[in-house]
Amino acid sequence: MSNNIERKLFGTDGVRWIVDREAPDFVLRLAIAIATRFPRGSRVLVGKDGRLGNSAIYGTVVSGLATAGSKVYDAGFIPTPALQFCVKEFGFDYGVVVTASHNPPEWVGVKLVLNDGIEAPPQVDAEVEEILFKSKFRVVPWNDIRSIERFDIAIEHYINSVKRNVDAEKLKRKELKVVVDCANSVSTLTTPRVLRELGLKVITINADIDRPYRPYEPTSETLVDLMNIVKAVHADFGVAHDGDGDRAIFVDNKGQFISGDISAIILSNYIASKNPDLPKKVVTAISTSHFLVEKHLISKGIDVVWTRVGFLNIARKIVELGGAISGFEDNGGFAYVPHQPVRDGTMTAVLMAELLVEESRTLADIINSIEKPTIIRMKIPIRSREEGIEVVDKIREHYKGYRIIDIDGIKVLDKEYSFLVRPSGTEPLLRVAIESWNRDIAERILKEVLSIIQSR
Repeated sequence: MSNNIERKLFGTDGVRWIVDREAPDFVLRLAIAIATRFPRGSRVLVGKDGRLGNSAIYGTVVSGLATAGSKVYDAGFIPTPALQFCVKEFGFDYGVVVTASHNPPEWVGVKLVLNDGIEAPPQVDAEVEEILFKSKFRVVPWNDIRSIERFDIAIEHYINSVKRNVDAEKLKRKELKVVVDCANSVSTLTTPRVLRELGLKVITINADIDRPYRPYEPTSETLVDLMNIVKAVHADFGVAHDGDGDRAIFVDNKGQFISGDISAIILSNYIASKNPDLPKKVVTAISTSHFLVEKHLISKGIDVVWTRVGFLNIARKIVELGGAISGFEDNGGFAYVPHQPVRDGTMTAVLMAELLVEESRTLADIINSIEKPTIIRMKIPIRSREEGIEVVDKIREHYKGYRIIDIDGIKVLDKEYSFLVRPSGTEPLLRVAIESWNRDIAERILKEVLSIIQSR
């Protein structure tokens, strides 16, 4: 392993690596370390997304967990939110998802879920890292290794819960038409089925679990086919998922891409009216637009609680607060809290369908009625996270005297603009987001920030 991985194994969302660039025994050691962290005999639910590289590591993960004394239940192909839901619902001691989420197809990964259905917090990650790096492994005697059992009811149980959280009769009367882009991965097992069972007319694309036709991350650049198809077939909306099905990005009936924070705004306002007894607050990551939430949530009496990027931070804050209207990130991660506090692409898609049934307007009309700031987002390659931290320190020095939020990277706030510079927790990238109600100002600040970054 590289020195960088040795210093910090877990990122914001599990462990990820390029499948053919790590020693074959790395995944076995990682799995044994995870199981060692839990008591002997712990029950673990294990599943995977549709990446081709998973065939090289999934069996090893399952074997490593069993070797260290866990009782393994194998769910096979399953979206991450479905596994998280079942870990909590069926009382598993923990869960493991073999996924690299939205990363490029050559990546694989492992995500650890605790018994509450939420990703493990940093302190648990650190305990696993210590076991791994110091080889403090537990290996049980041959006669104490438990059999590995299939767990085939997970998706059915999850789908039934999603349907219980919406008004099925209203949805069936409306007969909406939707195009679903499943990213050639595991959301093909849930979203199209749920929507069809709720009476929608569903067209699927990229719906076989195989080599991805488009990159796993759903962006305006990667969803051109979806946008064109939605417009061509006169669908009410389109929805696209990432590799493990926990994100949902929408396209309106005119084929226009909808950013994740915009869809989160309209869904949060809808949920506030649908569930008036929920606490009047949303939890969101620092990467979300300040101007959007001030204009469309705070002004309506909804409090906004900010967290570090990474949905585990959002989910755990929701639990700490005793509930919320929603939790979300700008990348399409959205949690409908009455269902579960983690991001859930299928649940989000069904909620959008229910919203449109209740509205007398098209999705394009709803989106176009929302005043939006100019938001410019960029990804800048860097050599290491340490280099990213150096850039953040430079920006902090340059903008001292401004209002700053530095819970994750650095966010600088001004009356006319706001910007965030943050090292990615999953890739060697620097993420930059600039926003302003005035495009000229946004572009000027972008040049200013890029000049500081490039001077490193």
